[in-house]
Amino acid sequence: PPQPAPPAVARPSGAAGGRMTDTRRRVKVYTLNEDRQWDDRGTGHVSSCYVERLKGMSLLVRAESDGSLLLESKINPNTAYQKQQDTLIVWSEAENYDLALSFQEKAGCDEIWEKICQVQGKDPSVDITQDLVDESEEERFDDMSSPGLELPSCELSRLEEIAELVASSLPSPLRREKLALALENEGYIKKLLEIFHVCEDLENIEGLHHLYEIIKGIFLLNRTALFEVMFSEECIMDVIGCLEYDPSLSQSRKHREFLTKTAKFKEVIPISDPELKQKIHQTYRVQYIQDMVLPTPSVFEENMLSTLHSFIFFNKVEIVGMLQEDEKFLTDLFAQLTDEATDEEKRQELVNFLKEFCAFSQTLQPQNRDAFFKTLSNMGILPALEVILGMDDAQVRSAATDIFSYLVEYNPSMVREFVMQEAQQNDDDILLINLIIEHMICDTDPELGGAVLLMGLLRTLVDPENMLATANKTEKTEFLGFFYKHCMHVLTAPLLANTTEDKPSKDDFQTAQLLALILELLTFCVEHHTYHIKNYIINKDILRRVLVLMASKHAFLALCALRFKRKIIGLKDEFYNRYIMKSFLFEPVVKAFLNNGSRYNLMNSAIIEMFEFIRVEDIKSLTAHVIENYWKALEDVDYVQTFKGLKLRFEQQRERQDNPKLDSMRSILRNHRYRRDARTLEDEEEMWFNTDEDDMEDGEAVVPPSDKPKNDEDIMDPISKFMERKKLKESEEKEVLLKTNLSGRQSPSFKLSFSSGTKSNLTSQSSASNLPGSPGSPGSPGSPGSPGSVSKSTSQMAAITTK
Repeated sequence: PPQPAPPAVARPSGAAGGRMTDTRRRVKVYTLNEDRQWDDRGTGHVSSCYVERLKGMSLLVRAESDGSLLLESKINPNTAYQKQQDTLIVWSEAENYDLALSFQEKAGCDEIWEKICQVQGKDPSVDITQDLVDESEEERFDDMSSPGLELPSCELSRLEEIAELVASSLPSPLRREKLALALENEGYIKKLLEIFHVCEDLENIEGLHHLYEIIKGIFLLNRTALFEVMFSEECIMDVIGCLEYDPSLSQSRKHREFLTKTAKFKEVIPISDPELKQKIHQTYRVQYIQDMVLPTPSVFEENMLSTLHSFIFFNKVEIVGMLQEDEKFLTDLFAQLTDEATDEEKRQELVNFLKEFCAFSQTLQPQNRDAFFKTLSNMGILPALEVILGMDDAQVRSAATDIFSYLVEYNPSMVREFVMQEAQQNDDDILLINLIIEHMICDTDPELGGAVLLMGLLRTLVDPENMLATANKTEKTEFLGFFYKHCMHVLTAPLLANTTEDKPSKDDFQTAQLLALILELLTFCVEHHTYHIKNYIINKDILRRVLVLMASKHAFLALCALRFKRKIIGLKDEFYNRYIMKSFLFEPVVKAFLNNGSRYNLMNSAIIEMFEFIRVEDIKSLTAHVIENYWKALEDVDYVQTFKGLKLRFEQQRERQDNPKLDSMRSILRNHRYRRDARTLEDEEEMWFNTDEDDMEDGEAVVPPSDKPKNDEDIMDPISKFMERKKLKESEEKEVLLKTNLSGRQSPSFKLSFSSGTKSNLTSQSSASNLPGSPGSPGSPGSPGSPGSVSKSTSQMAAITTK
């Protein structure tokens, strides 16, 4: 039986192994396993030569990785070789051993195929060298000797016989070939359609059922030559008629009635070319057969209708080409579209035609599509769309929007260039982009389907990723300058209108959805437009207005507003930060956080994440601003350590400001430290402040004895002052600091310890009484054997240790 084809995707796609080879002969070898799946046996290069051992011409495949022999197969004169998809050769080596060669290039496949055909004495134009169907020797002999297939005479009484012949021929590629040739040569299809009329007149249901099976079988032969007969003007309606009598249905379908009475062909602009007109009719009907008449193909018939798909595809390409070349037709089309005298119904038909025309163009190859859109651009499609979008008819506007989307997806730069040029002559109100924004804002659909599409198009237009940069100008600079000057105020108008008070003036679902869409676009701008959007936000106080929406009853809108602010904070730009602090723009966020209460939801998590980002990234200005202004509101939040951590960051910051000496001393100490591990500077800073006495490791001396400072008091004084202040802290706060695990260490409180030999030296100093070290404290550098211990004979010295 015919084998399934190996997977096309597995075809090799480029020379591997590093050495340049002849890709024409490059193949993958497949074998068919017991589960009827193809196994990949490796990639190599195929050749054909005479092999003495096998006594005949053979196919050899050597692996490209190591040159080993992947395949050595004698071309047997009786083996059925099959060529599939232009790059596959499939055959059976033994009863249950099927092989396939998948070529990288068609040319290589053709070469080897010619060799096989040469050995077997076949014409290389065939796709199969022997009949695969297991037949008796007698039948095989008949097949070999007779040039074609004998069809029964085309009579009403023999319809059942014909139907059986068609059904039995479909599984065998050779018999399909012969059946197709017989049907082509004898004008058989037209005779069958004559019998169809007789059966209908006699109401011969059995005959009509046979005709259905015959015509469906002819479709599955997948032959363009047969389709051209069946889809000709004189035959197509009768073919559709035959397909109305499906034996599996109790009642016949009324396809012809629909096509002749219900479906109306509207010629919006008279088409003078009869061939073009006929092609349009034919394409519509064949598409109808494919979509509505033929049953959904079973798994086994999936590829049987590929030629039908191709037939429709090439027809569409031809139609687009013929219309494109008809300059009079397109000139008339655009003239009537933009003419104010054209009545609404006519204009609707014209726009729908243009929309379908653009949809057809999607079937074109890239270079043909370029020519297509260039033609439309030269005909003035953008000014025409501008006129149509300014009209009242919602259906016309909707179709115009679809056409606009084809243009934007195809070439956003073309649209941008047009808009910038027209801005020099026209007011902002009638600019194409502003019309698009207005339609987005005024979408009447409760789900805002149109607005979502338009927002996507606007995002494509303002996306710097697809903007061109040439030697003399950059599209990004020009277009964004234009957009912020002429269009941004139109986009933000609904947002500004709705946020004049402390909470949104309109908070219905549709308004909330629209504002969410606008915010999505503004958030995109913050990420991609840098200084243009920064100037706009700060000058127009946009963030304050956006944060009014945090009070919306619609959680999705409040979250959109928060996301907008989070994107701004994520940039870590001090211009933005100063603006946020100056206008106290954390207030609406903190309010929303408190109003949300202890509910564990997306709002709660998103707000905490924002503050956590400020803490982790150590944005000093914002940390200070939040703690100084909102600590009272946030200090009781203890189910996460974010706010306590912010407070700690703030205090560390303040200590550094209050004690510049301490700060400089810390840097001296840090620079002379003996490191046991490579830590980052940031980690070291935190460890200075976050070390616990109990966690000391033996003898990590920060100041080695040889580097004794000139005056111990200079160092000790600021430390003792700092410790005094620490002791004055409220016990509750101290407890929090001890419990909190902020940076992965056990308790982030500040401790010191001294070497045992220093006590007598320091007791007279005022600072000694305030120091929490003890002579025998664990980890003192004076303990025997510790790496920084000080011998008694050396001068006594304060060795300060940290973990």
